[in-house]
This record gives sequence, structure tokens and C-alpha cells, in this order.
Amino acid sequence: MRKNWGYVIITMFFMGIASGVCAQSVPALPSDHICGRWMIVQKNLKVEIYREGQEFRAKIIWFNDDDDKSRPMETRLDLDNPDPKMRTQKILGSSILQKLSYKPASNSWENGVIYDALHGHHWDASAYITKKGELKVTGYWHFKFIGKTLTFIRI
Repeated sequence: MRKNWGYVIITMFFMGIASGVCAQSVPALPSDHICGRWMIVQKNLKVEIYREGQEFRAKIIWFNDDDDKSRPMETRLDLDNPDPKMRTQKILGSSILQKLSYKPASNSWENGVIYDALHGHHWDASAYITKKGELKVTGYWHFKFIGKTLTFIRI
């Protein structure tokens, strides 16, 4: 029996489209809404937030290096890190947010640790997404009300 390859290709094409539509229509878990690429509103930093197990993390994927064109972002090291062993680590691609966990009751991510690469400090961290779709990440020391909140937009 001879196969009609045109029919097979067309069928596979439409099955691929249908499965893509179905996959996109399945709602993601509310906890995963934070995942993706985000740019700080000052437009000088981009991060990627991702899930690793039950924990959410972020890494730097771009930053503005206009302050010193002789040192492109791909070459910059974490010289302010309090751990001397980490001072040879590149800033680009480095992990800056760890241990965030989703709390369904408050629709927020809590109990994280954020790294401030500018000053070499670690802070407690929490995050939530506003009704406007902005990501608000707060770094704080013991109490949120004395922390600093950064605003990101999804890219």
C-alpha cells in the first residue's frame, strides 16, 4: 500500500497547530506567573526568573554597561562580593535571587534571599505581581517596611 505523503504532512501540520493551541490554552500554575524575563523600570537591568523544584530563582541576563565602555558587561566581575572566592564570578548570568516560595493565600512569593551586586550584600526578599502586571520585589533586613522595593515590567 502506497502512502500519500501530502496527506501525512498536512495532517501532521494541523495536529502540531492544534497541540500548540491546546498547550497554550492550559493555564499555568499561579505560582509560575512570576517566571519569565523582567526589566527594571529604570531600564538598566534585565533578569530571568525561573523555577527550580519548588524554589524560584533569578539571574542577571543584561545590564547597562554605559558607565565604562572599556569594560563590557560580559567581562565584569563581582568585585564587591563579601566572599573573596566569588569575586572572580561574572556578574552577567549570576544568580541574584534564591529560595523564593509561592504562598497561595497572599498570591505572593516569600522567604527568599536577594543579592545586591552593587554593594555585595544579601537581603531577605519577597515579591508580588500587581494588578497592572508589574513585579514588585522587596529586599529587606528582618522587616519589610524598612526594605527597598524594586519594580519590574515583563519583557
